Amino acid sequence: MTAAPEQMQRARFHAMDEGTQEDWSIIAGHSLEFGAGLPDRVLTHLRLLDGDFGGFAVDRLTHSLQTAARAEKAGRSDDYVLCALLHDIGDTLGPFNHADIAAAIVKPFVSDDLHWMVEKHAEFQGYYFFHFIGLDRDRRERYRGHEWFDLTAEFCADFDQVAFDPGYPTPPLEHFEPLIRSKMAAPVRSLYRGTD
Repeated sequence: MTAAPEQMQRARFHAMDEGTQEDWSIIAGHSLEFGAGLPDRVLTHLRLLDGDFGGFAVDRLTHSLQTAARAEKAGRSDDYVLCALLHDIGDTLGPFNHADIAAAIVKPFVSDDLHWMVEKHAEFQGYYFFHFIGLDRDRRERYRGHEWFDLTAEFCADFDQVAFDPGYPTPPLEHFEPLIRSKMAAPVRSLYRGTD
């Protein structure tokens, strides 16, 4: 059972330059507990996409689930499937930069190439619709020659842009819950672990 906030041990400093080893040991303990709850928070945030159609044929959660299911069916790695599932998780809080938010969320848990794929996917996805909204559909061409251009173009072509099908056999979010819990249990890189 978790102690009530007023009963939890807390650091004594009021400014960081007053902190002691004891203070930071307390904070580190709380940080570990908070980090362990990340998969639950990610699942909760994905559920916010449920019912939000934004004019599309399927809601944003279904789109995310379809993208991940297609990647899973194609035999992509668990890390890739995680990225496919979370690529649009930033839609609710970052409607003008959702890819940046998704990329920040996956960065501690995946390789550089997959992080880049998530970070740039919105520009690459634009190939399929930017010309309909007065933008340059070839915006992705500025990355032509980049080592992860093809990876990102393939992600959008094979998994993202096709994942708006109400008839596609889409698994529920619970299907991916073990993946989220497993892959987000501990970061592979983090500033706070000295592994960035």
